[in-house]
Amino acid sequence: MSASKWAWLTCAILYLCFFGWYTSFGGPLTEAEIEHYMDKFSATNPSVDTAAMANLRRFMEEDTGDDFAVLNVIDMYETPLQIEGVEPGESSGEVLNKYMAYMYPALFSRACHPVMMGSAANVAMDLMNAPGMESWTSGALMRYRSRRDMLEISSNLAFQGSHEFKVAAMQKTIAFPLDPWFHFGDPRLLLALILTIICLATSWRLASRN
Repeated sequence: MSASKWAWLTCAILYLCFFGWYTSFGGPLTEAEIEHYMDKFSATNPSVDTAAMANLRRFMEEDTGDDFAVLNVIDMYETPLQIEGVEPGESSGEVLNKYMAYMYPALFSRACHPVMMGSAANVAMDLMNAPGMESWTSGALMRYRSRRDMLEISSNLAFQGSHEFKVAAMQKTIAFPLDPWFHFGDPRLLLALILTIICLATSWRLASRN
């Protein structure tokens, strides 16, 4: 096999490996899975009200099986709540990092990651029927490979302990899912373009040498 064909084959294998990891193939949640997660959340969050559990069930029952995103707006405390594990003098950002110490490895291992993040440049510029929602600290858009992945992360017992740091750091937050959703920076598309350019450049260089 020529060097050019080896380059194309290698890039194709790399892309297929990435595509297989980054893409959800499990399909929508089954009824058995829904009951499993409902039982799991009920056991670990006995104080959650029935309305919240009903919303969770609807979120699972309407699963498309595809990736989705969660839009977050966050307002941090100037001084974090002094719960166990929060050291005197720590900022809310430092306390939130303790929460993310679990979240980031759990997210990235399942191809879940931030799509964009930013700090608030001003108070809300357009606000309607939302009193007290003027001030925010930051915003983020988080991509999840599937609802199944999100549920696996949030139902993990390791998440339960670290979640207290989120509560101590955030004064208020709003988060809701987007599905279907679309953005032009899908890594699967970007990687395909990059690998194609590499292979074309390699083939051109080998051809010019010959």
